[in-house]
Amino acid sequence: METCTARAIHDPAAAFYMDALRKLHETGIPFLLGGAFAFSHYSKVPRDTKDIDVFVRPADCPRVLDVFAEAGYDTEMPFPHWLGKIRRGEHFMDVIFNSGNGVARVDDLWFDHAPRADVLGMIVRLSPVEEMIWSKAFIQERERFDGADVLHLLREMGPSLDWPRLLMRFGDYWRVLLSHVILFGFVYPDKRHNIPAWVTDELLRRLSVSRPNLNSDVCYGTLLSREQYLHDVEHTKYRDGRLDVASMTQEQIDIWTAAIQNK
Repeated sequence: METCTARAIHDPAAAFYMDALRKLHETGIPFLLGGAFAFSHYSKVPRDTKDIDVFVRPADCPRVLDVFAEAGYDTEMPFPHWLGKIRRGEHFMDVIFNSGNGVARVDDLWFDHAPRADVLGMIVRLSPVEEMIWSKAFIQERERFDGADVLHLLREMGPSLDWPRLLMRFGDYWRVLLSHVILFGFVYPDKRHNIPAWVTDELLRRLSVSRPNLNSDVCYGTLLSREQYLHDVEHTKYRDGRLDVASMTQEQIDIWTAAIQNK
Protein backbone atom coordinates (compact mmCIF):
# COMPACT_ATOMS: atom_id res chain seq x y z
CA MET A 1 0.00 0.00 0.00
CA GLU A 2 1.48 3.34 -1.09
CA THR A 3 0.89 6.80 0.30
CA CYS A 4 -0.13 9.73 -1.88
CA THR A 5 2.32 12.61 -1.71
CA ALA A 6 0.35 15.63 -2.97
CA ARG A 7 1.39 18.76 -1.15
CA ALA A 8 -2.25 19.13 -0.16
CA ILE A 9 -1.56 16.93 2.87
CA HIS A 10 0.32 19.88 4.38
CA ASP A 11 -2.30 22.42 3.35
CA PRO A 12 -4.42 24.21 5.97
CA ALA A 13 -7.42 22.67 4.18
CA ALA A 14 -6.31 19.16 5.13
CA ALA A 15 -8.98 19.00 7.85
CA PHE A 16 -11.65 19.70 5.25
CA TYR A 17 -10.24 17.05 2.93
CA MET A 18 -10.16 14.45 5.67
CA ASP A 19 -13.66 15.24 6.90
CA ALA A 20 -15.12 15.20 3.39
CA LEU A 21 -13.43 11.91 2.48
CA ARG A 22 -14.55 10.36 5.74
CA LYS A 23 -18.16 11.40 5.17
CA LEU A 24 -18.03 10.16 1.59
CA HIS A 25 -16.65 6.82 2.73
CA GLU A 26 -19.43 6.50 5.30
CA THR A 27 -22.11 6.87 2.61
CA GLY A 28 -21.10 3.54 1.09
CA ILE A 29 -21.31 5.12 -2.37
CA PRO A 30 -18.34 3.94 -4.49
CA PHE A 31 -15.93 6.74 -5.33
CA LEU A 32 -12.43 7.26 -6.65
CA LEU A 33 -9.98 9.98 -5.69
CA GLY A 34 -8.41 11.85 -8.59
CA GLY A 35 -6.97 15.31 -9.13
CA ALA A 36 -3.70 16.38 -7.51
CA PHE A 37 -3.62 13.46 -5.08
CA ALA A 38 -3.79 10.80 -7.79
CA PHE A 39 -1.57 12.74 -10.19
CA SER A 40 1.18 13.15 -7.59
CA HIS A 41 0.86 9.50 -6.61
CA TYR A 42 1.45 8.30 -10.16
CA SER A 43 3.81 10.96 -11.53
CA LYS A 44 5.90 11.61 -8.40
CA VAL A 45 5.46 15.32 -9.17
CA PRO A 46 4.30 17.24 -6.03
CA ARG A 47 1.33 19.47 -6.65
CA ASP A 48 -0.56 21.98 -4.56
CA THR A 49 -4.32 21.76 -4.67
CA LYS A 50 -7.23 23.81 -3.39
CA ASP A 51 -9.88 21.14 -3.80
CA ILE A 52 -10.61 17.43 -3.94
CA ASP A 53 -11.62 15.68 -7.15
CA VAL A 54 -13.70 12.57 -6.59
CA PHE A 55 -15.09 10.43 -9.38
CA VAL A 56 -18.40 8.59 -9.18
CA ARG A 57 -20.76 6.85 -11.54
CA PRO A 58 -23.24 9.29 -13.15
CA ALA A 59 -26.21 7.91 -11.23
CA ASP A 60 -24.38 8.39 -7.91
CA CYS A 61 -23.57 12.09 -8.19
CA PRO A 62 -27.02 13.33 -7.06
CA ARG A 63 -26.90 10.88 -4.14
CA VAL A 64 -23.54 12.25 -3.00
CA LEU A 65 -24.76 15.84 -3.22
CA ASP A 66 -27.89 15.00 -1.23
CA VAL A 67 -25.90 13.38 1.58
CA PHE A 68 -23.60 16.37 1.94
CA ALA A 69 -26.47 18.85 1.71
CA GLU A 70 -28.15 17.07 4.62
CA ALA A 71 -24.87 17.36 6.55
CA GLY A 72 -24.87 21.13 6.16
CA TYR A 73 -22.56 21.55 3.18
CA ASP A 74 -23.40 23.82 0.25
CA THR A 75 -23.97 21.77 -2.90
CA GLU A 76 -24.72 22.53 -6.52
CA MET A 77 -24.69 20.94 -9.96
CA PRO A 78 -23.26 23.74 -12.11
CA PHE A 79 -22.66 21.50 -15.11
CA PRO A 80 -25.29 18.73 -15.30
CA HIS A 81 -23.38 16.79 -17.94
CA TRP A 82 -20.26 16.17 -15.88
CA LEU A 83 -19.74 17.93 -12.52
CA GLY A 84 -21.23 18.65 -9.11
CA LYS A 85 -19.68 20.72 -6.30
CA ILE A 86 -19.64 20.50 -2.52
CA ARG A 87 -18.49 23.54 -0.52
CA ARG A 88 -17.78 24.51 3.05
CA GLY A 89 -16.39 27.99 3.45
CA GLU A 90 -13.54 28.54 1.01
CA HIS A 91 -12.92 24.84 0.45
CA PHE A 92 -14.70 22.62 -2.01
CA MET A 93 -14.87 19.17 -3.53
CA ASP A 94 -15.63 18.44 -7.18
CA VAL A 95 -17.82 15.40 -7.78
CA ILE A 96 -17.02 14.27 -11.31
CA PHE A 97 -18.86 11.70 -13.40
CA ASN A 98 -17.78 12.64 -16.91
CA SER A 99 -15.44 15.07 -18.62
CA GLY A 100 -16.24 18.58 -19.76
CA ASN A 101 -16.26 17.46 -23.39
CA GLY A 102 -18.54 14.51 -22.63
CA VAL A 103 -16.00 11.90 -23.76
CA ALA A 104 -14.56 10.37 -20.57
CA ARG A 105 -17.71 9.15 -18.83
CA VAL A 106 -17.08 7.27 -15.58
CA ASP A 107 -18.08 3.63 -15.97
CA ASP A 108 -17.47 0.31 -14.24
CA LEU A 109 -13.97 -0.08 -15.74
CA TRP A 110 -12.78 2.90 -13.71
CA PHE A 111 -13.61 0.98 -10.55
CA ASP A 112 -12.43 -2.41 -11.83
CA HIS A 113 -8.88 -1.08 -12.32
CA ALA A 114 -8.61 1.38 -9.40
CA PRO A 115 -5.60 0.86 -7.10
CA ARG A 116 -5.77 1.54 -3.38
CA ALA A 117 -3.57 4.07 -1.60
CA ASP A 118 -3.18 5.76 1.76
CA VAL A 119 -4.43 9.34 1.50
CA LEU A 120 -4.41 11.47 4.64
CA GLY A 121 -4.42 8.32 6.72
CA MET A 122 -7.35 6.77 4.89
CA ILE A 123 -7.30 3.88 2.44
CA VAL A 124 -9.08 5.00 -0.71
CA ARG A 125 -9.23 3.94 -4.33
CA LEU A 126 -7.60 6.19 -6.94
CA SER A 127 -8.71 6.93 -10.46
CA PRO A 128 -6.78 4.51 -12.70
CA VAL A 129 -3.82 6.09 -14.43
CA GLU A 130 -5.10 4.97 -17.85
CA GLU A 131 -8.37 6.82 -17.37
CA MET A 132 -6.48 9.83 -16.02
CA ILE A 133 -4.35 9.95 -19.17
CA TRP A 134 -7.45 9.48 -21.33
CA SER A 135 -9.34 12.40 -19.80
CA LYS A 136 -6.34 14.74 -19.47
CA ALA A 137 -5.26 14.20 -23.08
CA PHE A 138 -8.25 16.21 -24.32
CA ILE A 139 -7.70 19.24 -22.07
CA GLN A 140 -6.09 21.68 -24.49
CA GLU A 141 -7.55 25.07 -23.62
CA ARG A 142 -5.64 28.26 -24.20
CA GLU A 143 -5.42 28.85 -20.45
CA ARG A 144 -4.98 25.20 -19.47
CA PHE A 145 -3.12 22.48 -21.31
CA ASP A 146 -2.77 19.14 -19.52
CA GLY A 147 -0.26 17.74 -22.00
CA ALA A 148 2.59 18.05 -19.51
CA ASP A 149 0.55 16.01 -17.02
CA VAL A 150 0.06 13.30 -19.64
CA LEU A 151 3.79 13.20 -20.38
CA HIS A 152 4.73 13.07 -16.70
CA LEU A 153 2.35 10.14 -16.26
CA LEU A 154 3.86 8.37 -19.26
CA ARG A 155 7.35 9.01 -17.91
CA GLU A 156 6.62 7.25 -14.63
CA MET A 157 3.93 4.74 -15.58
CA GLY A 158 4.45 4.02 -19.27
CA PRO A 159 6.02 0.56 -18.90
CA SER A 160 3.23 -0.69 -16.61
CA LEU A 161 0.24 0.81 -18.41
CA ASP A 162 -2.58 -1.34 -19.72
CA TRP A 163 -1.97 -0.16 -23.25
CA PRO A 164 -4.73 -2.23 -24.89
CA ARG A 165 -7.25 -0.62 -22.53
CA LEU A 166 -5.79 2.83 -23.15
CA LEU A 167 -6.13 2.35 -26.91
CA MET A 168 -9.68 1.14 -26.38
CA ARG A 169 -10.46 4.26 -24.36
CA PHE A 170 -9.31 6.59 -27.11
CA GLY A 171 -11.17 4.63 -29.77
CA ASP A 172 -11.81 6.78 -32.83
CA TYR A 173 -9.86 9.61 -31.20
CA TRP A 174 -6.56 7.76 -31.44
CA ARG A 175 -4.97 10.78 -33.13
CA VAL A 176 -5.12 12.59 -29.79
CA LEU A 177 -3.14 9.78 -28.17
CA LEU A 178 -0.67 9.72 -31.06
CA SER A 179 -0.04 13.45 -30.64
CA HIS A 180 0.97 12.90 -27.02
CA VAL A 181 3.12 9.88 -27.90
CA ILE A 182 5.04 12.01 -30.38
CA LEU A 183 5.48 14.83 -27.88
CA PHE A 184 6.65 12.35 -25.25
CA GLY A 185 9.49 11.19 -27.49
CA PHE A 186 10.50 14.80 -28.00
CA VAL A 187 10.43 15.76 -24.31
CA TYR A 188 12.05 12.59 -22.93
CA PRO A 189 14.44 11.11 -25.52
CA ASP A 190 15.86 8.73 -22.90
CA LYS A 191 12.41 7.36 -22.07
CA ARG A 192 11.10 6.64 -25.55
CA HIS A 193 11.10 2.94 -24.70
CA ASN A 194 8.32 3.70 -22.19
CA ILE A 195 5.94 3.60 -25.14
CA PRO A 196 5.85 0.00 -26.43
CA ALA A 197 6.96 -0.23 -30.05
CA TRP A 198 3.74 -2.01 -31.00
CA VAL A 199 1.68 0.93 -29.73
CA THR A 200 3.59 3.46 -31.83
CA ASP A 201 3.53 1.11 -34.82
CA GLU A 202 -0.22 0.63 -34.54
CA LEU A 203 -0.95 4.34 -34.24
CA LEU A 204 1.31 5.16 -37.19
CA ARG A 205 -0.27 2.35 -39.21
CA ARG A 206 -3.69 3.90 -38.63
CA LEU A 207 -2.33 7.26 -39.69
CA SER A 208 -0.76 5.86 -42.84
CA VAL A 209 -3.99 4.29 -44.08
CA SER A 210 -6.31 7.14 -43.11
CA ARG A 211 -7.74 9.31 -45.83
CA PRO A 212 -9.43 12.72 -45.79
CA ASN A 213 -13.18 12.61 -45.25
CA LEU A 214 -14.12 15.30 -47.74
CA ASN A 215 -17.81 14.95 -46.96
CA SER A 216 -17.45 15.60 -43.23
CA ASP A 217 -18.73 18.89 -41.84
CA VAL A 218 -17.85 18.13 -38.22
CA CYS A 219 -15.25 20.03 -36.19
CA TYR A 220 -13.77 17.90 -33.41
CA GLY A 221 -11.80 20.80 -31.99
CA THR A 222 -14.55 21.38 -29.43
CA LEU A 223 -13.53 18.09 -27.82
CA LEU A 224 -10.17 19.72 -27.06
CA SER A 225 -11.28 23.24 -26.16
CA ARG A 226 -14.72 24.57 -25.31
CA GLU A 227 -13.69 28.07 -26.46
CA GLN A 228 -11.05 28.07 -29.18
CA TYR A 229 -13.20 26.42 -31.86
CA LEU A 230 -16.45 28.27 -31.22
CA HIS A 231 -15.85 30.44 -34.25
CA ASP A 232 -15.76 27.33 -36.43
CA VAL A 233 -19.12 26.03 -35.22
CA GLU A 234 -20.83 29.41 -34.96
CA HIS A 235 -19.64 31.17 -38.10
CA THR A 236 -18.49 28.54 -40.60
CA LYS A 237 -19.88 25.33 -42.08
CA TYR A 238 -18.75 23.10 -39.21
CA ARG A 239 -21.03 21.27 -36.81
CA ASP A 240 -20.04 20.84 -33.17
CA GLY A 241 -18.46 17.42 -32.71
CA ARG A 242 -19.77 17.24 -29.15
CA LEU A 243 -23.32 16.85 -30.44
CA ASP A 244 -22.40 13.85 -32.55
CA VAL A 245 -19.73 11.93 -30.70
CA ALA A 246 -19.85 13.09 -27.08
CA SER A 247 -23.59 12.70 -26.63
CA MET A 248 -23.95 16.22 -25.26
CA THR A 249 -27.15 18.16 -25.77
CA GLN A 250 -27.20 21.69 -27.11
CA GLU A 251 -28.45 22.89 -23.72
CA GLN A 252 -25.47 21.28 -21.97
CA ILE A 253 -23.08 22.83 -24.49
CA ASP A 254 -24.68 26.24 -23.97
CA ILE A 255 -24.28 26.01 -20.18
CA TRP A 256 -20.63 24.94 -20.54
CA THR A 257 -19.98 27.76 -23.04
CA ALA A 258 -21.64 30.42 -20.90
CA ALA A 259 -19.27 29.54 -18.04
CA ILE A 260 -16.23 30.57 -20.10
CA GLN A 261 -16.56 34.16 -18.91
CA ASN A 262 -16.26 33.02 -15.28
CA LYS A 263 -13.15 30.84 -15.68
